[in-house]
Amino acid sequence: MCTGKCSKVIAISLYVLSGVSIICNIIAFFPDWSTMYAKLDREENGARITDEVKYMGGVIGGGIMCLIPAIHIHLTSSIGCCANRCGMFLSIGFAAAGVVGALYSLATSALGLSNGPICLFMETPTSVPGWGRPFLNNNGSYLGDSDLWTKCIEPKGVVEFNLGLFATLLVVASLELVLCGIQMVNGLFGCICGTCSGRE
Repeated sequence: MCTGKCSKVIAISLYVLSGVSIICNIIAFFPDWSTMYAKLDREENGARITDEVKYMGGVIGGGIMCLIPAIHIHLTSSIGCCANRCGMFLSIGFAAAGVVGALYSLATSALGLSNGPICLFMETPTSVPGWGRPFLNNNGSYLGDSDLWTKCIEPKGVVEFNLGLFATLLVVASLELVLCGIQMVNGLFGCICGTCSGRE
């Protein structure tokens, strides 16, 4: 496969992954599929939305910072002057920006998984329920023990909700990282050899 076609495949894959990343981050603002928690959080009635969701790793990092490079990378797959060597050279820098965005999304997703969600929980069976992060200091060990998930009273199913979305963001960010890394190498070869579009 020549460098131009490789760029096109990478760009189209990044479009899809960026879209998934943005959608997952937006959905994470609505635990239990309710807008109530986002509204309460915004009105400063105490934290109701997990901090890592508000870091917007999926929208900013895995979304916008990978979508903009995808657009440029897609454009470099076309035939240009000098076999589009300049475009391929620029795609190295855009792909590097995509790597930074993917790393940001990866870091926020990993933290979100490790720290767990904000929920209404009871520290002991006799204590008064309060909002907080019951799994904050257990180094992610709650992930393998679904019996602990019942500790969260409200929002309903918030542990599974956060687990699914942050795990998806983690996988998406990892794929974006790999694709942007491949594009950096592809861009280097394209800069040296040209895109070879239309020659095969």
